[in-house]
Amino acid sequence: MAASLPDPRTAAGRLGLAAVLADPARAVIAIDYDGTLAPIVERPPDARPQAGAVEALAALAGAIGRCAVVSGRGALDAVAVGGFAAAPGLLVVGHYGLESWIDGRLESPAPDPGVDVARPRVHDLVAVMAIAGVHVEDKSHALVVHARPASDPAAALEALAEPLAAIARDCRLEVVPGRMVLELRPPGVDKGFAVRRLSEGWGAVGYVGDDLGDLPAYDAIEALRAEGVPGFTAASVSGDDAPRELADRADLVLAGPPDVVRFLTALAAAIGA
Repeated sequence: MAASLPDPRTAAGRLGLAAVLADPARAVIAIDYDGTLAPIVERPPDARPQAGAVEALAALAGAIGRCAVVSGRGALDAVAVGGFAAAPGLLVVGHYGLESWIDGRLESPAPDPGVDVARPRVHDLVAVMAIAGVHVEDKSHALVVHARPASDPAAALEALAEPLAAIARDCRLEVVPGRMVLELRPPGVDKGFAVRRLSEGWGAVGYVGDDLGDLPAYDAIEALRAEGVPGFTAASVSGDDAPRELADRADLVLAGPPDVVRFLTALAAAIGA
């Protein structure tokens, strides 16, 4: 293992990282955006990448077979807010695997009809409940209710949970919790779905995330390892609301976006050495 790289705490994680280093041309590294490459902020449009993140991604995209940012955001939104057009060869996967963007080319399906049906109901619910700070982010393929700006985010989410679940059931969607958010999206579309699509036919895979929505990606890595494909998981852990589940399950724990950037930079350097 390269001296500048942190050592995963599990045997499976060490094997996964070693496999990436041994044959980078057949490796996939996928990284979440919000909370992983960029600090968590109250307003998603304000989430700028950590200093050095785009440069680290560009270096990694040039060093391995596939480097991807995997986000619940739309791909074009992620590209714009992250400045990823400056990283040639970087694949940006939006809406949990439904969209993909690389070097200016976007592939995107039509949104699920259930999201269109749910949209006015979700906006009406938030307006009627009138909890100061709670607002809806429309991702086209999904709807996210943000509670972080509320005076009591946990109480706001508790009050919203059942009404949103009822809307989701009516519209054949699912409600997925995150860091001070509840998201309505089509069932089966998650970061595990994205990782499985990204890694098909590749020799090794790594994933870095920070939130409950990243746990399906961890599940996908573990399933791939059971099938003989080496891989590793890393958790970006920062802030009091960081879910402990990720740190408990990850092969490697990183101290938030600054540490993630250091890790990616060191990984690219180790491959190029």
